[in-house]
Amino acid sequence: MDPLSLILDDMHFNGVVFAYTEMTAPWSLRLHTPGLASFHTVAAGQCWLIREGEEPLLMQTGDLLVLPAGTAHIVQDKPHTTAQPEDLRPHLSSSNLSALKLGGGGAVCHLISGHARFDIDMAAPLVAALPPLMHLRGLGEAPPLWLGIGLQFLAQEVSARRPAQQAIINRLGDILFMECLRDHVESIPEGSGNWLAALKDRALSAALSRMHENPRHNWTVPELAQHACLSRSAFADRFGQALGEPPLTYLTRHRMRLAARQLSSGGQAVSRVADQVGYASEAAFSQAFKREYGVSPSVWRQQRARALSPEDSTAE
Repeated sequence: MDPLSLILDDMHFNGVVFAYTEMTAPWSLRLHTPGLASFHTVAAGQCWLIREGEEPLLMQTGDLLVLPAGTAHIVQDKPHTTAQPEDLRPHLSSSNLSALKLGGGGAVCHLISGHARFDIDMAAPLVAALPPLMHLRGLGEAPPLWLGIGLQFLAQEVSARRPAQQAIINRLGDILFMECLRDHVESIPEGSGNWLAALKDRALSAALSRMHENPRHNWTVPELAQHACLSRSAFADRFGQALGEPPLTYLTRHRMRLAARQLSSGGQAVSRVADQVGYASEAAFSQAFKREYGVSPSVWRQQRARALSPEDSTAE
């Protein structure tokens, strides 16, 4: 598999929660989903996105807007509306398809809004490398074919109840988000300093795929260089320049995120988790984990359990 597919698999997508809204001016909605990508698509009409410190952004019919880190924002009928913001998050649902109707009876705007559900920790490097906002326009010159087809399909699905509807919407939401990511990765120029550009480098992507496919393996730089079809020094230099850290440092950080997921998702012994991420010694694993997270695996597990109870990291 290619490395972006493996990275997305590691994120453990779990569908979307969303709301279908039929708004009439004046109206205003606010949304904040820290660490979880939020989105809006305009099914009909137009609206404005408002973010602190940024210019208002116009959204029109067919547009898809994704905020990868779930940054706090407001969507409303015009830049300076008279309406007070309504918190959209309590209206997000994985099953309720009834339209939320708000506003003062003026110009109509239909939105499909929500956020993706995935493992926040595993997604952190990807989210950090993405821009705070990705705006795909459905009108104008050559909008992506997948966008038009996907949004038409999504609008059709939310229009009336049908068998298997939620399963289809969940998968469609995942696909739209992944398509948006793929378009962004393909647009990144070489030498941009963004590690996502490494996914377009055939040599580096081969090495990244190996590490993500089998993080438990005792990888060495010469072995990874061989998979990249480069000399050891050329591979190490190219990897460091593209990803901002040496290959084995990248691998260790990835292993620690995998370990954190295992520690938070069950009651496995620390020694078992250490073995699953490639450490023969629990002591060596604990030292590496503490360097990354500041506390031992057992303490991190206790802190995580208290912080997440009763919800988990993929919950609303």
